[in-house]
Amino acid sequence: MPIATSRHRRATRLLSLALMGLSLVLVGAAGSSRQPALARGGNAAGSTSGSLGEAVSPSTAEQKALVEHLRSRGAIFYGAWWCPHCFHQKNLFGTEAGRRLPYVECDKEQAGRERCQAAKIRAFPTWDLDGERREGLLTIEELAIWSGFKTKATAGSSSR
Repeated sequence: MPIATSRHRRATRLLSLALMGLSLVLVGAAGSSRQPALARGGNAAGSTSGSLGEAVSPSTAEQKALVEHLRSRGAIFYGAWWCPHCFHQKNLFGTEAGRRLPYVECDKEQAGRERCQAAKIRAFPTWDLDGERREGLLTIEELAIWSGFKTKATAGSSSR
């Protein structure tokens, strides 16, 4: 979503919150005992992933390895606490790896807003790696290929 005026950001936040509220009602009506991560109010202490909420499933060894690879390469994931696509991006990594994402929160506090403005972030989520940008939700596979992460699948296919 493009970064625009504060009025536009407020309207977008209200719409996102309304949609989250609707999803909570629908989940509750379905009789689910599992509360969505955003409704639980934040993340675990020590997380570098701001306030996106906790991912809902455990991380695999490959998800954890990819996050450590992204961190070692200096990748940055820019997002906003109210952005459903940012939450989905984090959720693709599972709980433990999601906590280790190199995440910058662009809208919760003034310092984050200034950092994202200085970085000229125009959409959420945005990934930056070596000055190259990718905007929008990326799959685990797309991030692995883009960052040069060698998975078991890519290692096996390159030897053929």
